[in-house]
Formats: sequence, C-alpha cells, structure tokens
Amino acid sequence: MEEKTKRAIRAGVILAFIIIVISLLIYSRITAYSLAPQSKPVDLRGLPIWQIPITYLIDYFSHGTICLLFAFTVAGLIYEFVPKEAITNYMGSGKVAGYGLALAMAPFLTVCSCTMVPLFGGVLYAGAGIGPAIAFLLMAPAANILTILLTGEMISWEVAGVRIIASATVALAAGIIISKTPWGKAIEKEHQIASTASASAKVEIVKPPLDERLWASLKFAGYLAKQILPFFILGLIAVSYVEAFLPEDIVGTYLTGVTGILIASVVGGPLYTPTLVEVVLGKAMWDLGMSKGALLSWLMGQPYDVANALAVSRIAKWKVVLTYMFIAWAGSVTFGLIYGILSGSL
Repeated sequence: MEEKTKRAIRAGVILAFIIIVISLLIYSRITAYSLAPQSKPVDLRGLPIWQIPITYLIDYFSHGTICLLFAFTVAGLIYEFVPKEAITNYMGSGKVAGYGLALAMAPFLTVCSCTMVPLFGGVLYAGAGIGPAIAFLLMAPAANILTILLTGEMISWEVAGVRIIASATVALAAGIIISKTPWGKAIEKEHQIASTASASAKVEIVKPPLDERLWASLKFAGYLAKQILPFFILGLIAVSYVEAFLPEDIVGTYLTGVTGILIASVVGGPLYTPTLVEVVLGKAMWDLGMSKGALLSWLMGQPYDVANALAVSRIAKWKVVLTYMFIAWAGSVTFGLIYGILSGSL
C-alpha cells in the first residue's frame, strides 16, 4: 500500500473517532441526558465510609465521561491547530487587538494554570507586550474550555457565562494596569530586547501532514488526561466525603453573605486546586448551601494560586506577580458581591 494511502486511512480513522465523540455530546444534549453526577448528600450519608467514594466515582463517570472525552479531544485539537505564532505576533503592548486576541484565544490554548505558565513565558519571550501577556495568563485558567464546559454542565450555564465575563474583565484590568507600572514596563523591555536579539536565529517551520497533526492532537489530549485525571479522581474522593459529612449549617453560616465571599476568595486562591476539582468541590458546597456570590468568588480563585505564582515569579518578578494576584483577588470579591446581589443569592 502506498504511503499516501496509508496516511489518508489513518487520518480518516482519527477523524471518525473525533466525529463520534462530538456526536455523543450532541446526542446527550438532544436527549437532555445529564452529564453531571446525581448524588446528593443524603444519598451518601447512609453508606459505609469505604463505599462513599466508590459510589460517587461510579456516579460521576457514568455521567461525566462523555463531557470529559469531548473536552480533552477538543482541547487537543485546538492546541494543535490554533496558530500560536500568529497570536504572539499580534500581542503588542497597548494594542486593542493584542488584548482582544489574548482574551479570545487564551482559553483554547491550555486547560489549567500549571500548563499556562510555560506558555506565558513563551508569549513574553516572543516579544508580546506585558499587558496582553498578563491577560493571557489570567484568562486561560479562569475560563478555559474544560472549566467552562464542566461549570456549565455540573453547576449551571448561568454561572459559566458570568464566570467568562468576570474573568475576562479582571484579566483585562490586570493587563492594562500592570502595563502602566514601572515594574511591568521593565519586564516588557527586558523580554523584547531578548526577543529582538534572537530574531535572527529563527528558522522556518514546516507543518507535518494532516494525519500526523491529528495524531499529535490526540496525544496532547492524552497527555492532558494523564496530567489531570489522577488529581481529579483524588479530588472527587475528597468531594464525596465533603458532601457526606460537611454539615449544611456550617456552609450556610460561613459561605454566604459578604463574609462567605471573602472566605471563598481567600481559600479558593492560595489553595492549589486542579481546575476540574475546583468545579466539583464548588458544586458540592453549593449543594450544601453556599451562596452564588461565594461560589463565583471561589471559582475565580484559580489564577492566583500560590504554586503558579511561584513559577511565574521566575519569569516576571515578584512585583508583577503580587500586583496581578491582588487585582485577581479584588476582582473575585467584587464580582462575587455583584453577582450575589443581582442573583439574590448573596
């Protein structure tokens, strides 16, 4: 068989798999099949301790596998086929298009804050402005494709929509403010000089055939799954015990009102919670009585967790890191209050 025919068959098989995954998600939507787990705290409390996480995991994966499969596959496709070189080329500081591109494309290039840090460094080293680069850094973990899909399916699409708007606003504000500071300008100048010096070393990149790119996208999806799912499963086990044993009156007392929003913003930020666990844990606490305002503030904590702040400080210095962490925290509190008041669930 000729090499060309082999490649065509290989590409056809991979495309068929992708079409099946997308069709399964569409079918689940048409039939109104819930992709979120159906367990309630009262269902788990009567079980033996060892059986609680098993029951919860079976419930979750019997409903959520289609959504996870779809999200990982799409994340891999977008990561492979979105032209990253074009994005970095247009992220000049002070340009409206640069900020727009950062906010629009960041969610499609990564799925969690841990994978965002090296991309943030790559964007800066490629000569992008510090403003768009910061917007890019904050927007991706706060509102990436997996996060939004899981938030919409497991909690509500209203919360997912508000999360996108709030995250984009905070990321934009942080980018603009930092681009005006002396320490932000210093970092930008430092990286743009390095980018100019290395420009002569750039080489032409030849794109591989379609079947290789499709296979690479699935390999990246598998890489993401291997990175995320072990922590996700551990998180689900923890969430199952939270649902079973955390008293509803404690959640109703401490995770509602202005105090609840402040607690959620403080706990949700420094705590390094994998993105998907953050959504599941947020849903569990919401089921136990957490207000919508505190829930939004909790969900917006991902961009300023300590682990990633330490990693970013190696690229952009602590003054920049502390500035964006403060803006992100203030944004999570502000939008938590606004959403809580407007939704009647402060």
